[in-house]
Amino acid sequence: MGNLLAPVNASLNLTSFLLLLAGYRQIRLGNREAHRRRMIGAVAASGTFLVFYVLRFSLTGSHRFAGPEVARSIYLAILFSHMVLAVVVLPMVLRLLWLARRERFSEHRRLARWTFPIWAYVSLTGLVVYAMLYHVFGFV
Repeated sequence: MGNLLAPVNASLNLTSFLLLLAGYRQIRLGNREAHRRRMIGAVAASGTFLVFYVLRFSLTGSHRFAGPEVARSIYLAILFSHMVLAVVVLPMVLRLLWLARRERFSEHRRLARWTFPIWAYVSLTGLVVYAMLYHVFGFV
């Protein structure tokens, strides 16, 4: 069951990324309500991912990358940056939600300029890690 969650998690990462892009586009067009809906969707997709990731990890544990050493080095560099930035971005996203809820939009905008690229990077590197581990090189 645990490894069946991996493609679900990848789909949630992709969904989050696409909603982030759509939310960014909507705010650039001045459509706050459409922006709000898409960003709440991105938060929901990322939150669901986190729950399923913890479940998958509790069922299967960690996986050792099975590719060649050069690819392993690249994989580990991507994985490390992904993990560190995933931890960093969580409180940033929570703060953005709080600021938006309180209609403190100038502060929200300033923080979002940093949060958006980090969150997008985390979503995309999650997909890269998944592809490398489950489709390109495999694991042991």
